[in-house]
Amino acid sequence: MDVKKIAVQTAKKYQTWNPYEIAEARGVQIIYAPLKSILGYYTKYKRIQCIILNDNLSSHLQRFVCAHELGHSICHTNLNTQWLRKNTLVSTDRIEREASTFAVELLLPDDLIREYPEYTLERLGKIAGIPLDLCSLKKFY
Repeated sequence: MDVKKIAVQTAKKYQTWNPYEIAEARGVQIIYAPLKSILGYYTKYKRIQCIILNDNLSSHLQRFVCAHELGHSICHTNLNTQWLRKNTLVSTDRIEREASTFAVELLLPDDLIREYPEYTLERLGKIAGIPLDLCSLKKFY
């Protein structure tokens, strides 16, 4: 699965790189809830897709988690995914890695990197709200 291609096509289709706007355009409900140590999760019930986000996260991390869960809603539509916890952000599980790659590609598009060549990938990732350990998922080709 070419997750970068899917993220780029999604952004072009909805004319935005904003995960909240894409979710709204796709009819994906975003629900905020007190989830303690859980960052968020994606679920689908009777054709209704929902992203549940921890309401206690910083806006930057919440945006990343939204993009990650949006990745699940697009790449893994019919799977109810495990809850994303802080300790599973850097997961070796294929499905979680694909969702994180989708989030990185959505929040850190190639045009942004070309626009700021003086910035490191890690600095741009931090500005975009991407956890440092996940910046390495960015694909260049």
